[in-house]
Amino acid sequence: MSTGVDGGTAATGTPRAAAVTKLDRVVIRFAGDSGDGMQLTGDRFTSEAAAFGNDLSTMPNFPAEIRAPQGTIPGVSSFQVHFADYDILTPGDRPDVLVAMNPAALKANIADLPAGGTLIVNTDEFVKRNLTKVGYAVNPLEDDSLAAYQVHQVAMATITQGALADTGLGKKDAERCKNMFALGLLSWMYHRPTEGTERFLREKFAKKPDIAEANVLAFRAGFYYGETTEAFAVTYEVAPAKLAPGTYRQITGNTALAYGIVAAAQQSKLPVLLGTYPITPASDILHELSKYKQFGITTFQAEDEIAGICAALGASYGGALGVTSTSGPGVALKSETIGLGVMTELPLLVIDVQRGGPSTGLPTKTEQADLLQAMFGRNGESPVPIVAPQSPADCFAAAIEATHIALKYRTPVLLLSDGAVANGSEPWLIPDAADLPDLTVEFATEPNSPDGSTFWPYLRDPETLARAWAVPGTPGLQHRIGGLEKADGTGNISYEPDNHDRMVRLRQAKIDNIPVPDLAVDDPTGKARVLVLGWGSSYGPIGAACRRVRKLGHSVAQAHLRNLNPFPANLGDVLRSYDKVVVPEMNLGQLALLLRGKYLVDVVSYTKVAGLPFKAEELQNVLTDIVKGVDAG
Repeated sequence: MSTGVDGGTAATGTPRAAAVTKLDRVVIRFAGDSGDGMQLTGDRFTSEAAAFGNDLSTMPNFPAEIRAPQGTIPGVSSFQVHFADYDILTPGDRPDVLVAMNPAALKANIADLPAGGTLIVNTDEFVKRNLTKVGYAVNPLEDDSLAAYQVHQVAMATITQGALADTGLGKKDAERCKNMFALGLLSWMYHRPTEGTERFLREKFAKKPDIAEANVLAFRAGFYYGETTEAFAVTYEVAPAKLAPGTYRQITGNTALAYGIVAAAQQSKLPVLLGTYPITPASDILHELSKYKQFGITTFQAEDEIAGICAALGASYGGALGVTSTSGPGVALKSETIGLGVMTELPLLVIDVQRGGPSTGLPTKTEQADLLQAMFGRNGESPVPIVAPQSPADCFAAAIEATHIALKYRTPVLLLSDGAVANGSEPWLIPDAADLPDLTVEFATEPNSPDGSTFWPYLRDPETLARAWAVPGTPGLQHRIGGLEKADGTGNISYEPDNHDRMVRLRQAKIDNIPVPDLAVDDPTGKARVLVLGWGSSYGPIGAACRRVRKLGHSVAQAHLRNLNPFPANLGDVLRSYDKVVVPEMNLGQLALLLRGKYLVDVVSYTKVAGLPFKAEELQNVLTDIVKGVDAG
């Protein structure tokens, strides 16, 4: 165990030249109290990695409470960033470097650090009271329990307070800057640029220049500490990744969804109303969209979930694009209005950022357990298209695709994101606006009845089966819609059995006949007998696991579903062309249930509902065993 201890003030010695080791990838996890600023620290490190040109993927993990119990394991907040000089798919299974700001953070995360990993510990917090609170009878920094790791003991709070001694800040305020000290130290270790972080801090705290300067000084103190201490003999370099040409920016899934909605507004030439109610982990969509009034975006924070979606559907009735955002509990409340959207056949985008359930469940943890709710969670035969992005950057395109379907086919569309996609981040290749699809809509402008005298709201396009959409107030197009069953064509209220049967089948056929891209299969050898099929945020772990299985010399195919209703037309043929189909899901097998029922293929369901994404390692082990079994048979 290598140890470096420093309890003094900011480093002021002569900078030294540490040995440099070149790496192709690194996983860093910052962990501390929920009030220690770990999310900000991780986000800033990520931003500098993105600016440097690395490929990256992140995983924030934080408690649901606004201020969780200090110094306790349930109150630990962490941020993991995986950055590399090549294309990566996940935030990494285990950290190479763990920064533990207190005993709780150490105890909650040390099991994930592999032997030989680097552990950087804030020794100031390792006092008896904090150790007892998390069940340490003996200080782990003083026994042999951490002998398997490269341990660096740094008195971060003490050094930070020393660095800020002349700023006039009180001890408590100065100590709060210790997260920037940690960021500075890691920035030195991995040769990250510093100018962007200093600029960010001055902009973030522009109204409190003393706080801004204190954070900058703490950040520099961490950087200079790395330069001058003897504790760190090696620094590391990860070269920029070779990405496709273009302009990139770091983006989270929620931000990408918001940008996709803004782009859809521009491409459709329609105003957008987001009617919503704040709920974790979807609230950032509201926060982001509220910045874009200049692009025709109106955001309405309603008093509850029901009011939010009703306002959105009302906007669609009025000729706008109605959007609502929520998570699983909110979808349950919105279900009646989604059914009303199915009956009135109006475009409506419903974004469900899934989280652990049922009920309030795990507000800040991820899950994929709303698929069956999206498919069937309404009374009667109430079909809706379902689109699921596979990664944070993919959320932009998924939002545009979902909007296209909603507008063209006059239907509510469920977009299923989840906490891992929403809060995670990765580089996003900014598209050329000229390449975005045309989403313009043709509204009804004149009567369409057979005799040309009146407007029939349920007269359908023979190709899409979408009904005519008339803006209220258009002269000569007076009509009535609502939740009661409609007569085919005229839209008059009808209780006729044959008409109801016909309308139910028409609404179903409209969804079933939506053309979606065929399922693409990644099978490099063309000889795989096992297919791994996923949806949503399982894309990264499945892809990383397949890469590992192939490196072991086995053949395995991978495919991923974005369109979950309707399924791609070739899905049945693809499933039947493999000896085994494995479906990993963060639920108890919801997609597997749908596939078995529709295609009569006995897929192998592998499930996890721990509130955390799959690890590539666990999927690798499962797939290796299955492939070996099939090959042996």
